[in-house]
Amino acid sequence: MARSPGKPKATVERRDLTAVSGDHVAVPDPDRLIHLQFRRFAGCPVCNLHLRTVVQRHQEIGAAGVREVVVFHSPTEELAPHVVDLPFAVVADPDRRLYAEFGVERAPRALLDPRVWGPILRAVVSGTWNVVRGREHLPSAGPHGGRLGLPGDFLIAPDGRVLAAKYGEHAYDQWSVDELLELAARADARKSTERRTPGSSI
Repeated sequence: MARSPGKPKATVERRDLTAVSGDHVAVPDPDRLIHLQFRRFAGCPVCNLHLRTVVQRHQEIGAAGVREVVVFHSPTEELAPHVVDLPFAVVADPDRRLYAEFGVERAPRALLDPRVWGPILRAVVSGTWNVVRGREHLPSAGPHGGRLGLPGDFLIAPDGRVLAAKYGEHAYDQWSVDELLELAARADARKSTERRTPGSSI
């Protein structure tokens, strides 16, 4: 899958990923939409800031027929302490094979874009407080894969079609939960339309 911002490839071939928990994750999922999101390194403050919003609304996301699968470019042993309480699958990709396949890049603008400075400040403040309370762990001083990763989001249908994609321009540039739910609703409406045939009742 070559990088093509806003113009994703037609389909994703089926593969079985192994989550940090040891569970196997089929992508695409035969029964649900997959929100495949690429984050950065284990304990990344801005990643945690975003993932908290996903955790808070995880039931709502599931009710919309979406399964969350989150990829980090850290090895399993680095990720494990940071993701133990997350209610969705987290996949370690230290060799960045999935990142390369989906065209998710690294660049200095991940941290240098002025639009990310506010989220970084919020993430550091809230993250420090959560570390003090024992709810989060500090990231490594030298994270595997570096700090310049950019996020990526893909909505994948059960038949493997990529329905939507977003390539982040900075470290906190990703779909919000509201945007994800809107995309899922559009996918559901499109599916309903495709099922209709001439002369069928609504």
